[in-house]
Amino acid sequence: MKGVKLERIPILVLGGAGYIGSHMVKMLGRAGYRPVVIDDLSSGHADAVGDAELRIGSFGDEAFINEAIRTIMPAAVMHFASFIQVGESVRDPAKYYQNNFNATHTLLEAMRRHDVNKFIFSSTAAIFGNPITTPINESHPTQPINPYGRTKLFVEQMLKDYDTAYGLKSVCLRYFNAAGADPDGELGERHDPETHLIPLVLRAAAGRSSHITVFGTDYDTPDGTCIRDYVHVHDLCSAHLLALNQLLDGADSAWFNLGNGNGFSVREVIDTVEKITGREVPIEYGPRREGDPPALIADAAAARRQLNWTPSYPMLADIVRHAWAWESSNAIR
Repeated sequence: MKGVKLERIPILVLGGAGYIGSHMVKMLGRAGYRPVVIDDLSSGHADAVGDAELRIGSFGDEAFINEAIRTIMPAAVMHFASFIQVGESVRDPAKYYQNNFNATHTLLEAMRRHDVNKFIFSSTAAIFGNPITTPINESHPTQPINPYGRTKLFVEQMLKDYDTAYGLKSVCLRYFNAAGADPDGELGERHDPETHLIPLVLRAAAGRSSHITVFGTDYDTPDGTCIRDYVHVHDLCSAHLLALNQLLDGADSAWFNLGNGNGFSVREVIDTVEKITGREVPIEYGPRREGDPPALIADAAAARRQLNWTPSYPMLADIVRHAWAWESSNAIR
């Protein structure tokens, strides 16, 4: 109606100041939603949320999250606020069970209390453990081999029960290897410590670290190094947006694997970085890391079919190019 200002639909984004969450906040704003961020800034950055509203606090704080949901009354909640370091989860599982599972339970109870019943969860390929078949589809057995993967699987199982008992609809999106940076150059990876391969290789190329360590060269792969499925962060967020739109249109709960369906070896990543940057990457070779399977590749056919999801940046060169543009001009030194 002329002269009437339409209020944008609020979407609560937990962990919206982090790597993937901040890209999601930007995409939601461009799509016409009103993202509201909750982040304790333990690993996120306040400047990454742009002009979105930021509420600093823990989603595991019952009083805080209840008040936030009561006052925001979001149409849906997106959850990016998990701890993600596999090695740390082995050393300190209590931290992971508390944040990734217990705090998520607190969140879901707050949502129930205020009749918010749409939820999108950032899950992980770690729920599958060592692959029995490759590529991995949604029917692959779930046998996580570390606390990180188990906490994610437990949340997925809890969400199935909440749907059955309470009608809370959710979409679980299982990432393989999130990578890349905002194509506009505004956002990128700022993990501390950094554990992802591509930014580590870029830092070695830039001389900001002495070398990149390649763990294992005797895997049953074409060049002997591990193969992983890298999916651009922009494409991950586009899958979330499609899932959100479907949930708001009344879709049922669902679970999707997100990857390109193409694997790239550690050696291919290094070669691509050298080609994009024009710089040689210093390499040291180490033994295999326990628990590293030779190849992890997603079968994302279900997401392509049911979400109508088509990655915009499936090529490794584009992923590396965007990450290098961010690393060169914006990353914290």
